[in-house]
Amino acid sequence: MGTNGYQLRYYIALSAPPTRTPADGTEPFMRPEPGFNPSWFHKYCDIDFSERWHKDVEYRLECHEAMSEEIRRRFPGRDIGEVNNGKPADLLTGLYGTAVVPVMFGQSIRYFPDKWPAPHGEHLTDEQADALSPADPDNNELFQDILSQLDKIEQLTGTARGYLNWQGVLNTAFRLRGERIFIDLFDSPKRAHHIFQCVTQTMINGIKRLHERQKKAGVDERFATISNCVVNMISPAHYGEDVLPYDLRIRAEFEKFGIHNCAWVVDPYMEAYATVPRLGYIDMGITSNLKKAKNLFPDTRRTVLYTSMDLANKSEDRIRDDFEKIARELTPCDVGLPDIEVDVPDERVMFAMDLCAQFSDKYGV
Repeated sequence: MGTNGYQLRYYIALSAPPTRTPADGTEPFMRPEPGFNPSWFHKYCDIDFSERWHKDVEYRLECHEAMSEEIRRRFPGRDIGEVNNGKPADLLTGLYGTAVVPVMFGQSIRYFPDKWPAPHGEHLTDEQADALSPADPDNNELFQDILSQLDKIEQLTGTARGYLNWQGVLNTAFRLRGERIFIDLFDSPKRAHHIFQCVTQTMINGIKRLHERQKKAGVDERFATISNCVVNMISPAHYGEDVLPYDLRIRAEFEKFGIHNCAWVVDPYMEAYATVPRLGYIDMGITSNLKKAKNLFPDTRRTVLYTSMDLANKSEDRIRDDFEKIARELTPCDVGLPDIEVDVPDERVMFAMDLCAQFSDKYGV
């Protein structure tokens, strides 16, 4: 399929939280992108995703090789996690999970042997929130550690490719302030917007600084994506008035831009998202109004996120019906199969991938 030059597609590196990567125009009409949770690799590869995994690049490379071999063995011929496309190992994507920005603001990291790390710390008090300032990547311990690791990654793999998970303005504000951020929108809007401003500037500065370092290694990234996982905690009106302006600020700083909406029903927020210029990516749950999404985002790379629970528990006939609905109403698109747990049989993953190929042949033009 062709691309308009600013589309992004769904991307899951081995054991990493899902993110996005530039589309190149070769994407299948209905493109599957499976990804397995750390718990899956912990069980089948005996990998410990605790602190060493996130601090020791050489260990991470050993784990990547073991994970790649397991995927090739269990799913022969399937390019899951880019194990068969000849690219060097992506050792950046997944680093520190979704904790990067909260930790840049001073939270600590809680590590787990079978999960992504999580930011950990007391929520900002009123006084701390009012005194918050953007984190400076050049004077931030975590970010400087990431750059040091990138030096080692380039040395070991010959490339600095990959992505950090920057989350989004509302997501991070919620991490820092807790549920008070939603109350702030009503009784202390100045405080809420100050937090949003600090998070926005930190994201812009961090992404640009990372891109500068990658460009020195010949990796020219020019996009940003945001995650609006908790957007359904506020009304569409509040999103449009209070959060969208910050998403638009991030969008204005980068050539390409995408929005991750999680596997929720995207319908209430679609009109606001449709105001984003040249939106390169949008995702949604299967129960969203897919036809409306295709009409509102005709030039955007669209993704349906099909949950691990559905993949494990629905019958093959119901999964087939769901996938044919996607094919009829939303394609060309990606089908994200994220967060696959150990209760999902390998055969179900391959069945879902085969359905995408079948419906690409049936509905593709």
